[in-house]
Amino acid sequence: MGSEGVRAGMAKVFNKEMPDHRPSDRPGFESPQPLSAVDRVWIILEEFAPERPSMTLSEISTRTGIPLTTTHRTLSHLVRWGALERDREGRYRIGLKLWEIGALAPRSRDLREAAMPFLEDLYEISHQNVQLAVIDGFEAVYIERISGHDAVSVISRPGGRLPLHATGVGLVLLAYAPRATQEQILASPLKTYTPRTISTPTQLEQALAYVRERGFVISSGQIDLSALSIAAPVFGQKDEVVAALSVALAIEDADPNTLVPVVRAAARGVSRALGSARARRLSGDAQRETRS
Repeated sequence: MGSEGVRAGMAKVFNKEMPDHRPSDRPGFESPQPLSAVDRVWIILEEFAPERPSMTLSEISTRTGIPLTTTHRTLSHLVRWGALERDREGRYRIGLKLWEIGALAPRSRDLREAAMPFLEDLYEISHQNVQLAVIDGFEAVYIERISGHDAVSVISRPGGRLPLHATGVGLVLLAYAPRATQEQILASPLKTYTPRTISTPTQLEQALAYVRERGFVISSGQIDLSALSIAAPVFGQKDEVVAALSVALAIEDADPNTLVPVVRAAARGVSRALGSARARRLSGDAQRETRS
């Protein structure tokens, strides 16, 4: 399909107002109200998830509360544009066009390009899951992961989200987040995944203070009792924390303390690549300590 056809198709999707209503019991909607075409597009796309990578027309209509004919019309435009694909069984799934657009996000693209050499080096040293994440709201969003055949199974994945309080990268990101963000999370219920998940404000405050004091965290058994992670902050050009880097491994595989220095060194390397003056100072201090 030519670019003019794509633009025309998307114009129909995004510019035309339709009097559809989303059910009032869906999150974020206190009462039925008209949905614009943009609303319908986002509502449909947000229904796709790792546990629901593909859906039928009727499933999408039922889950979103959008009338079947309107759902079909919107899906047809999204397929034509490439945001969705339709398989031989008639099920819809996310298309490559969305991946192409998502890859252009500067926070993800520039960070990944700077981090990849260091993530690859860290993987060669550890042969475990190496992860890079950023903060978005109250969650850690994983933007990269390198994993080997023998690495412990983890639930994180590129594009996936996990709570800040229950992961190594999340604790690092939250430790350097604005105080208002910290206070909102401290005042909210903390979801527990295992008996070792941080579940009280006091525990969380102590963990965040540890991260700020030591510059890393070891998060053990919070999501999965068989796994732990070592995480450290990545600083940007203005010396603000822009990401967190971690290695996740099976609890019985190794002493996590042996990996702390290499995880911190990798995080400093990414920070230097991003122009962090703080990272350059820390690296110089570490080199002087080594020589002495």
